[in-house]
Amino acid sequence: MAEAHQAVAFQFTVTPEGIDLRLSHQALSEIYLSGVRSWKKRLTRLKNSVITGVYPASPSSWLFVVIAILATMYTRSDPSMGLIAKIQEHLPVSESMSTQCQAVVSAVLFSTMLWLLLIFTMRLCLKQLLSYHRWMFEQHAKMSTTTKIWVALVRIFSGRKPLLYSYQGSLPNLPVPTIKDTVKRYLESVRPLMDDTGYERMTKLAAEFESSVGNRLQWYLKLKSLWAANYVSDWWEEYVYLRGRGPIMVNSNYYGMDFLYVTPTPIQSARAGNSIHAFFLYRRKLNREEIKPWLLRSAVPCCSYQFERMFDTCRIPGTLTDTVQHWQDSDYIVVYHRGRYFRLKVYQAARLLSPREIEFQIQRILDDPSPPSKGEANLGALTAGDRIPWAKARTKYFSSGVNKRSLDCIEKAAFFVSLDDDEQGMMGDDPAASLDRYAKSLLHGKCYDRWFDKSFTVIYYKNGKNGINAEHSWADAPVLAHLWEYTLATDSFQLGYNAEGHCKGNVDSSLPRPQKLNWEIPPECEVQISQSLAVAQAIADDIDFHVFSFRDFGKGKVKKCRVSPDAFIQMALQMAYFRSRKTFCLTYEASMTRLFREGRTETVRSCSNESSAFVRALEGGEAADVCRRLFHSASEKHQLLYRCAMTGAGIDRHLFCLYVVSKYLGLESPFLKEVLSEPWRLSTSQTPIQQVELFDMVNYPEYISCGGGFGPVADDGYGVSYSIVGENMINFHISCKHSCPETDAHKFGAEIRKAMNDLIQLLSPNQHESSKPEPSSTEAKKDQ
Repeated sequence: MAEAHQAVAFQFTVTPEGIDLRLSHQALSEIYLSGVRSWKKRLTRLKNSVITGVYPASPSSWLFVVIAILATMYTRSDPSMGLIAKIQEHLPVSESMSTQCQAVVSAVLFSTMLWLLLIFTMRLCLKQLLSYHRWMFEQHAKMSTTTKIWVALVRIFSGRKPLLYSYQGSLPNLPVPTIKDTVKRYLESVRPLMDDTGYERMTKLAAEFESSVGNRLQWYLKLKSLWAANYVSDWWEEYVYLRGRGPIMVNSNYYGMDFLYVTPTPIQSARAGNSIHAFFLYRRKLNREEIKPWLLRSAVPCCSYQFERMFDTCRIPGTLTDTVQHWQDSDYIVVYHRGRYFRLKVYQAARLLSPREIEFQIQRILDDPSPPSKGEANLGALTAGDRIPWAKARTKYFSSGVNKRSLDCIEKAAFFVSLDDDEQGMMGDDPAASLDRYAKSLLHGKCYDRWFDKSFTVIYYKNGKNGINAEHSWADAPVLAHLWEYTLATDSFQLGYNAEGHCKGNVDSSLPRPQKLNWEIPPECEVQISQSLAVAQAIADDIDFHVFSFRDFGKGKVKKCRVSPDAFIQMALQMAYFRSRKTFCLTYEASMTRLFREGRTETVRSCSNESSAFVRALEGGEAADVCRRLFHSASEKHQLLYRCAMTGAGIDRHLFCLYVVSKYLGLESPFLKEVLSEPWRLSTSQTPIQQVELFDMVNYPEYISCGGGFGPVADDGYGVSYSIVGENMINFHISCKHSCPETDAHKFGAEIRKAMNDLIQLLSPNQHESSKPEPSSTEAKKDQ
């Protein structure tokens, strides 16, 4: 109870003489400083709102316009063409305001209106410029004159020193493709997957849809696109993520890994101290909007709205649909260890705790001998099981009293931390198998030691390794990857550790101890927890994972063949799948649509007529020249599909929204129903490194992350995530289900390796292929 008392400003005791009231000066001081910190943040947000609101102009430009107008007035000229005089006529007559003063006020009002008109015009021009996407379909080294002029104009109208959200008001809306184009592209995408009879049947269904309900559904979508910032994103979040009633563990959440060959310190609490501090440094930059907007080709801005809900966010279960709730600036995190939950404040007297102080507090939790309360140990399994039982249990058992206070503490925390007693990473006599275990641990853990509803959970292992598990509804992987890259780099290259492996700095030993959360779990709730755990455990046990680093070659050698590395990998995946299953499948590759306001993702259907023709030719023993020609045709087709997806001309989001409208209208469409029910047996995604400047690949090549991964989308399919690291390495994360006899993650990984080497041999037959050596013992330090 001692730590609870320290959080109370007023202590009182009832005595026979009356109430004895005592003030805690330390607590009052804490309240005052917390208020100061809160007001500073409000002022910072207000200032950023003003700067962003007038972007691409600056607040100081208002003063320039006012001075310019006043200067012209004193030269006896009227730049307003009589408008200043009109304004002066309609000003409220005031005895204390002279004629000259009225003229100055009128000039200032006119200057302000002129300034706002200029801002509106600049934004409109920038929005029109950003609607031009032909640049994406040109080779970077062969830019047309039109595109060069366009780039120059974009830079002129983009202003200087943009904040994170500066471009939001200037981004174009996602366009609605025509029904005709979408249907045509869809039929082309499914041709290699169907025989003649099936394709003819689908063609008839598509023609019937296009000539009947399609145009009516399209009208509603166009109306929404005129009214809403993005005609896809809100429905995508709601129906694809939040309305799903199955478990989000494995099926929705994804993970990110630590450095592959290096563990900066073997001390669990020290690793947590540095990286937790780095997380809050990032949040400070985020609140101040100091994170630079992502610019393609250093000129074209991407939407940043997904960053808003990164911290202080939790998914709340509901019986019909979940919701995503976001709070403002929690000053604490919740830490899980051995079945117990602790509230750890990371601010003291309005000051962010140093890494050494956070390490000290984490060590206190690790050393705490108290057992979990009754029913507490497996409580997190509620977030891993089905959503409806969790929603009902939350309403029945966590809506009042101590349970509500503790649950509110978890849900409103900045993020969730799990201290794991296991050791993970590339280690031991079988490093390949250890990476597989590492991936499974990050994806689902023990099914009760993560809080899967939080925007993200950070996991720290006993040997100093760490990782991250993320809920998917609030944002896509590249947004969280941006945070993760910053944290890894700050942890190792800026904060660092002392010779003993502890965080640098001193400790204030008077810090209040982390507060253990209390629970009163009734037996009926314990039954529900056990049931949710059983559901989640069955899912976790069924997941087969294989993670490996492909080091035979990387994007450097692929680029020498004048091929896109992403297209190269996608063709290798098509080859691997065909060799393992003797057929092709509907293939999903995630592409971003953040060139548009509130854009999220679009699907690239990587299995095309061109890719299937190439694979069949290669497997059929066609001549190498023929195969090379077909490969380049397939690669160019893939690049075209990717660019179409990025520029709003994709297929699947349009068809998805048409289906949603049809449900609202109560219309049945056999075509849409069949399209939306097709399984993605090969779901793929690339995890790009966005902040290359944070990592020194030359001097510290061992400080590379292994990327991240996700579970399989189809019961009989694969989930494949890959990360292109530097010039000579590609990391793969492959998932599938043990329950499907036709899938095997390790066999599929071997097929991918073989396909990659076969492709590079086909494209560079005269080059001697040499395998890159495995990392030396110094590269694998602290992990063996």
